[in-house]
Amino acid sequence: MDESYPPFMESYKHLFDNHEWSKKSENGVSHDVEEFELPLIDLGRLEQGGREGEDCKREIAQASRKWGFFQVINHGVSSDILEKMRCEQVKAFKKTYCEKAGNHRDLNFPAGSYRWGTPSATCLRQLAWSEAFHVPLTDISNMGGLTILRTTMEQFANMVSDLAETLAEILAEELGHKSNFFKENCLPSTCYLRMNRYPPCPVSPQVFGLMPHTDSDFLTILHQDQIGGLQLVKDGKWIAVKPNKEALIINIGDLFQAWSNGVYKSVEHRVVANRQTERFSTAFFFCPSYDTVIQSCIENSIYKRFSFREFRQQVQDDVKRLGYKVGLPSTRARQHS
Repeated sequence: MDESYPPFMESYKHLFDNHEWSKKSENGVSHDVEEFELPLIDLGRLEQGGREGEDCKREIAQASRKWGFFQVINHGVSSDILEKMRCEQVKAFKKTYCEKAGNHRDLNFPAGSYRWGTPSATCLRQLAWSEAFHVPLTDISNMGGLTILRTTMEQFANMVSDLAETLAEILAEELGHKSNFFKENCLPSTCYLRMNRYPPCPVSPQVFGLMPHTDSDFLTILHQDQIGGLQLVKDGKWIAVKPNKEALIINIGDLFQAWSNGVYKSVEHRVVANRQTERFSTAFFFCPSYDTVIQSCIENSIYKRFSFREFRQQVQDDVKRLGYKVGLPSTRARQHS
């Protein structure tokens, strides 16, 4: 066994022992899910201005309404940085599990950054067959030493932060709402980087790499490898996302759906584990401070006003009580019995 992999089978033996393998997987995961390409948007058109620039903005808003996901090229994040990011995170994940769990001096990640599995899982469908380094942007500079990993993370974070702010402002503008809301509330001190590895899973498709969920932020920017495994719900069906090595994937989070009064969609998605091949990705989460109040920029909101802190707490309470996230339905202004 690869010593860099977390001890999934040993630590979650009780879940595997209690699972009835003779039944069809309760996850409903299928390798026969049809593969689609996400809407592809060339952000280079924004610099052209005029009609090209306006058409580009409309396409961003349209994809956010209809898909909740899209991919972008000419996004301003250099291919060199993306390749370095992948190489450096692979090196970090290739450390032994004991080194990662003990935050070995060669890694220098902030305490509590390393995560794997799902400690709260009560059944296999809640177990995530993955590991991650989850790092607040402001903690990157405190990682110690001018390591290649640290400097690469800083460069990547700066570039995707600018991209996220640009996209958020475009989406607000397309709703007829120009303001400094995102510039004032989504700061380096409130955003996160998450580096993910999905090890080969011998019990796929019984177990997810990441269980179905929506993101609890405004926007997520994802850089993934070419292995595939990301799936999302479109028109009531799960579809597989075809990887594009030139593109970054953007998805709308819960906060943007609430802020846009349901115009932009925070879509359920998941990662299906691969039996033979490990998968890597890096996600940037565009978040506000916990004290930021989320309310619709449109009158007659379908959601109650809530702070990001209240929303995060609600999510944690739901996971603890139910085993899964409820999310935005719990914030609807008018509850019907």
